[in-house]
Amino acid sequence: MLVDYIMENKRKFRPAPGIKLMDQVRQVLHYHHYAYQTEKTYCSWIEQYVRFHKCNKHPREMGKVEIESFLSHLATNRSVSASTQRQALNAVVFLYKHVLDLPIAEAIEHVRAKRFARPPVVMSNSEVQRVLVHMQGIHLLMAGMLYGCGLRLMECIRLRIKDLDFDRNLVYVCMAKGGKDRTTLFPKSIQEELRQQVERVRGVHEQDMTRGFGKVYIPESLSRKYPNASREFRWQYLFPSKNLSIDPRSKVKRRHHVLESGLQKAVKVAVDRAMITKRVSCHTFRHSFATHMLENGVNIRIVQELMGHADVKTTEIYTHVMDKDYSVVVSPLDSLVKNKKLDV
Repeated sequence: MLVDYIMENKRKFRPAPGIKLMDQVRQVLHYHHYAYQTEKTYCSWIEQYVRFHKCNKHPREMGKVEIESFLSHLATNRSVSASTQRQALNAVVFLYKHVLDLPIAEAIEHVRAKRFARPPVVMSNSEVQRVLVHMQGIHLLMAGMLYGCGLRLMECIRLRIKDLDFDRNLVYVCMAKGGKDRTTLFPKSIQEELRQQVERVRGVHEQDMTRGFGKVYIPESLSRKYPNASREFRWQYLFPSKNLSIDPRSKVKRRHHVLESGLQKAVKVAVDRAMITKRVSCHTFRHSFATHMLENGVNIRIVQELMGHADVKTTEIYTHVMDKDYSVVVSPLDSLVKNKKLDV
């Protein structure tokens, strides 16, 4: 028991005393290796939580009642979705558990936002083709990766040179949603274009090295173990940014990956030009990948692995939007008429 207590307290990170609350939150988020986007989102929710209670109280002086009123306000007055409300709850619980070291012992009983189970938006094969026809350059290549590999938007954006296995026709997806790694298909139809992209990245990296740069972000644990890894070509982003930028955390100037907004805008323009009225986004390519795989007779367990789903029930949602052949199904009314049990 004593060993467990010591280890538990070792794992806890105490923010530096005497600094502002939000700076403490950022310190702890950074310590727990949360993504920068998650850091910004959590900080935003915590600030909204503090501002909602206009009583000049420190969060230490608030608790279960204040948390419940804030979450209920989000559901009743702002009509947020269930996932958005859950995100706000996670941020506030993180504040109390990891920053203030005041875990909420009682269950939070708030007005819950309604959760609606909606089927995913899926494009047909012809619609995918029409969208891709109206794209070009690097955005066409990235959209091909989304559809051909079943990648999420940020999984595609964050791909590195080392993640492409041309010999085995595999793409390695590292640190995906939930911190999980997986392998997925590598379409042969875009491999030649990707080889050319790799060579373009090599040229950019060599120029950066000549100018005294060439570093790229890698996880801190790896950077400590391999100090020179951040300069290696294999760690460079497959889709690097055009310009160098300063890392908001480390303040180091280096080349990051492209912004996701560029691909999002390109997809929106292509969808409009293709005159598709469905609500198509970058994630729709991933939904279409899974649905078309199932329609082609691929085992659902294999699709589950390619998509990186922890539970096959998540994959089963695509069976509801598959293209089904209803021509072989006979209406019960037709059966009655055919068997002369009913005269219509």
